Amino acid sequence: MATAAAGALGLLWGWLWSERFWMPQNVSWADLEGPGDGYGYPRARHILSVFPLAAGIFSVRLLFERLAGHSSTVFVYCHQNALTDFRKSNVLILVIHLQHPDEKRLEGLSKQLDWDVRKIQCWFRHRRNQDKPPTLTKFCESMWRFTFYLCIFCYGIRFLWSSPWFWDTRQCWHSYPYQPLTSGLYNYYIMELAFYWSLMFSQFTDIKRKDFLIMFVHHLATIGLITFSYINNMVRVGTLVMFLHDSSDFLLEAAKLANYAKYQRLCDTLFVIFSAVFMVTRLVIYPFWILNTTLFESWEMIGPYPSWWLFNGLLLILQVLHVIWSYLIARIAFKALIRGKVSKDDRSDVESSSEEEDVTTYTKRPCDSSSSNGANWVNGHVGGSYWAEE
Repeated sequence: MATAAAGALGLLWGWLWSERFWMPQNVSWADLEGPGDGYGYPRARHILSVFPLAAGIFSVRLLFERLAGHSSTVFVYCHQNALTDFRKSNVLILVIHLQHPDEKRLEGLSKQLDWDVRKIQCWFRHRRNQDKPPTLTKFCESMWRFTFYLCIFCYGIRFLWSSPWFWDTRQCWHSYPYQPLTSGLYNYYIMELAFYWSLMFSQFTDIKRKDFLIMFVHHLATIGLITFSYINNMVRVGTLVMFLHDSSDFLLEAAKLANYAKYQRLCDTLFVIFSAVFMVTRLVIYPFWILNTTLFESWEMIGPYPSWWLFNGLLLILQVLHVIWSYLIARIAFKALIRGKVSKDDRSDVESSSEEEDVTTYTKRPCDSSSSNGANWVNGHVGGSYWAEE
């Protein structure tokens, strides 16, 4: 039994690392065992270094958020007399089980407590907001992502500016797959991959949103495709794809920061800029620069083979997703220009008015259920993955 299991495992392992799948014709793994220059050639074992680095990035993020003023304090905005009245009237149980009372229930509570209906609505909204994460928490999360995206984008510019394949994409396939891995290329790729592994860790501690499962699958796909391109040494064109997607990510996070800081005009301006950059890079540069070289130039210079077909198939699927997301973003940007604010994000965990506004409202006048907190955001994952999008 053990021998049969070992034999089956050996066959599976051999199929997984089949040279016929991964490499062009007449190329074997042994051909890439030479030292090359810098870090030699990409090897699957290099991926193991990602995990301690990802844990380190996650630790740095926790320290960053603490230094940035991260706080988990939840403020209770319920008026003390109101809470006492609710307890006396035996309505606290109702509050726990009834988050959104209907009109009939509100009228009954109004008579029971001798309160105005709007005042009761305001109390329920304050009670619901006790379970909402404070804006400061979300601000720190976006600040961390903005900092990383901006830094990695700047590193990408600096690295690719002196790389020949940035100016001539045919260099991505010249002498492929015998393309040595330099230290700069290794650092760029491994840092991107480690960051996405850190997101896999942090999504279980971040603010939970409706798209948790989608983002989980998204991170898996991103990690899988970056790893795939590293193992078969398509890292040159991989850096171009990562750089292209990085160019809009930090703009989206910057717009979120402006939203959380309540700079509405800056928020809308940044979102419109993000929309323009997103659509230019994903609908123009990506197909005419990236797909042109992966489909046509590579066919001419190295010819197709199994992993080549898979790689290009995934990139074409990504282009379809670019079109879908560009349409959705264009709709939101158009509404931002017409209405003066970015439309509401369905995945937002913020109540229709912010906590700070509710405090002022409660002390000055009855709570108006139609008030708005301005821009609640389009899905945070719209701006980017490096290889796959939801």
